[in-house]
Amino acid sequence: MFTVEKYSQNREEGYDLLLKQLRALLEGETSITANLANASALLNQFLPAINWVGFYEYEELSDQLVLGPFQGLPACVRIPLGKGVCGSAAKDQQSLIVEDVHQFPGHIACDAASQSEIVVPIVKNGQLFGVLDIDSPEKNRFDEIDKVWLERFVDELNKHI
Repeated sequence: MFTVEKYSQNREEGYDLLLKQLRALLEGETSITANLANASALLNQFLPAINWVGFYEYEELSDQLVLGPFQGLPACVRIPLGKGVCGSAAKDQQSLIVEDVHQFPGHIACDAASQSEIVVPIVKNGQLFGVLDIDSPEKNRFDEIDKVWLERFVDELNKHI
């Protein structure tokens, strides 16, 4: 398994290596689906203590997030904007770290094992594209280091979608 502990001295070095691998995976590829699929697979291998990682894409016509490429158990297919962690992050276009999902008002439980979550919105040319959603079976799994580096990950991915 590709994790920070195996390939670097600290988390930030590991995240830097992750970004380099993402760039190599995305270079020259124009398929949004392929790029999102590879990005979710890369994160799934890189991040320890997670049970779901993937993307929801914004569907303007329905004003909902729709399930995109992911790694993990089957998930909720549609999430209304403003609902749950993903819908809230998308609506506000701000990353959210939730230490305990059971304390988040309106949390949508797609996997009962999930205890904490981080969601990073993807905004392209001022328009909401979707969100990166990562769940963990551990409470307090995500912190500011994860937020900063996952936002950088999304910035890099955004160049290829």
